[in-house]
Amino acid sequence: MLEKKDINLEKAVLIGIVTKDQDEAKSKEYLDELEFLTYTAGGEVVKRFTQKMDMPNSKTFIGTGKIEDVKEFIEENDIGTAIFDDELSAAQERNISKILNCKVLDRTNLILDIFAQRAQTSYARTQVELAQCEYLLPRLRGMWTHLERQKGGIGMRGPGETEIETDRRIVRDKISLLKERIKTIDKQMSVQRGNRGAMVRVALVGYTNVGKSTLMNVISKSEVFAENKLFATLDTTVRKVVIQNLPFLLSDTVGFIRKLPTQLVESFKSTLDEVREADLLLHVVDISHPNFEEHIESVNKILGEIDSVNKPTIMVFNKIDAYKPEPFESDDELDIERTKRHYSLEEWKKTWMSKMGENALFISAVNKENLEDFKKRVYNEVREIHITRFPYNNFLYPDYDENIDS
Repeated sequence: MLEKKDINLEKAVLIGIVTKDQDEAKSKEYLDELEFLTYTAGGEVVKRFTQKMDMPNSKTFIGTGKIEDVKEFIEENDIGTAIFDDELSAAQERNISKILNCKVLDRTNLILDIFAQRAQTSYARTQVELAQCEYLLPRLRGMWTHLERQKGGIGMRGPGETEIETDRRIVRDKISLLKERIKTIDKQMSVQRGNRGAMVRVALVGYTNVGKSTLMNVISKSEVFAENKLFATLDTTVRKVVIQNLPFLLSDTVGFIRKLPTQLVESFKSTLDEVREADLLLHVVDISHPNFEEHIESVNKILGEIDSVNKPTIMVFNKIDAYKPEPFESDDELDIERTKRHYSLEEWKKTWMSKMGENALFISAVNKENLEDFKKRVYNEVREIHITRFPYNNFLYPDYDENIDS
């Protein structure tokens, strides 16, 4: 099926809340990310709605007055989709759909939709389908509201409920089938990994859209799909890379994101076997993003879930060409405090990054800036792992600088 290049973007509104755990700044940041997700999925954000609440409304997520404002705006501006920043319960989704009379999505549903668009191989499609089925199962009841009137009355009890139970059974059977299919593919991939021999394995990990695929293309001189959109890479790509005369395997993995749906973490754990079995991790960070420190935390949290947080890791701070600190203008009357957002790159290097020593690299994959330092550091680390594994190969791989001189 051919992909249409000229598509009409769906009009959408975003809805988020400000709570004691999520202040206005964090809420804005999450909505910025949600807007990028919406754009990636093929939508155009027309307006954002936020509300201060102690906790989400159990029936409609936001308050009744605010949801009336949203409804009015949707009707006046012909909006087709309302997207909520947090996961909605089945009951909330059903209630909101009735009030707004438009398509209602939550963050999880939106991410699943992007994954479904981006999945290329049968393995990725199977993983996404499994996550979608697990997300759909508790929400089936809302899809049978047209049968609700059949519940009451003599001789009219049951058919709607029976229909739902039939569908639930179908979805459960589908989940079992998909899990079995994933197990089979896992075995095949495990054999493939075993057949690669004892070569040192290096895996690129990091938040989504930090430039992992671009770096992979530069280092391996291959054409891995890279795009300035979230989740451009779903399928793990493995390439043989040679720096100087030292060969190793480099794999590009799916990017992580905050509030990543649990269904996706579960179904994509097998894809992350490349990370789990790697000898060295290159944790790529977009240093030009104002909240890159939170991105690092999110990635480390998921690495912890797959037992990979203690692996040898080199932090690669990418996109230094795009880094711009916020201008700081000292004004005694306003007494503005200088924060991390005002730091120059040199100042950042003197913070917690200085404790990392050689394991903190600053590069630009697009402009190929500081790539020689990057190659040297990776070469030395891979060489160390290799000669530990094969001591008799020590003479084959001299120091990086000796290799250059010769």
